Amino acid sequence: MKQTLIEGRNICKTFTGNGSHTTILQSINVDIYEDDFTIIMGASGAGKSTLLYALSGMDQITGGKVTYRGTEMTGLSENQMAGLRATVFGFVFQQTQLVSNLTLFENVAMAGYVGKIGTPKEIRKKAQNLLRQMGVESARDRLPSHVSGGEAQRAAIARAMINRPGLIFADEPTGALNRSHTEEVLDLLSNLNENGQSILMVTHDLRAAIRGNRLLYLEDGKLLDELSLPSYDAAFAKDREAKVSGWLSSLEW
Repeated sequence: MKQTLIEGRNICKTFTGNGSHTTILQSINVDIYEDDFTIIMGASGAGKSTLLYALSGMDQITGGKVTYRGTEMTGLSENQMAGLRATVFGFVFQQTQLVSNLTLFENVAMAGYVGKIGTPKEIRKKAQNLLRQMGVESARDRLPSHVSGGEAQRAAIARAMINRPGLIFADEPTGALNRSHTEEVLDLLSNLNENGQSILMVTHDLRAAIRGNRLLYLEDGKLLDELSLPSYDAAFAKDREAKVSGWLSSLEW
């Protein structure tokens, strides 16, 4: 039986401004499981990123509750929540959010210092090992502006991994990459998942979506449907793409 990492119950998110109310999420109930590669899809404006931010505690919800391994995150203070995000979760965004005046190595190591995962020597060693694992060790001393988009995103994944996260949240991580760099990053995420890393990813890209074993579909702030798949196998990518494409077509994506 799968272990539940995150449990969301009756999640609501409403924005208020200029005398009007805009509802983004409407009473969503969802569980995110350990070892899964979960994908959130939906049309533009469906609430995909808002749901990811709500489940990660990056954004406050206006109704309902979110728990991580039984701890209700909606009841934590901002300092407690910041500590949880720094030590338990990893984050990868469309724009890498790397610190521009730090090298790739320094960006990764800095996250380890913030998470206090060990001695400075241990953190530096782990940062080096992660950059090697991500295939960007040769660029370790370069600034983010001096590497390709794919290299920068792989360094961002190394940064997300350094604190041994229980779950990686990825928001359109390949959205700003060309096709070859997209495949490199997706292969990396798939390999991490094969080795037990739990991932929750928002994407609008079919090539990225087929990497997941569980796909959730949002429409107008509601969880409309989901699709379960076996673990990703490149040998069956075409069949998998056809199945996911058919499912999305049935939902009028």
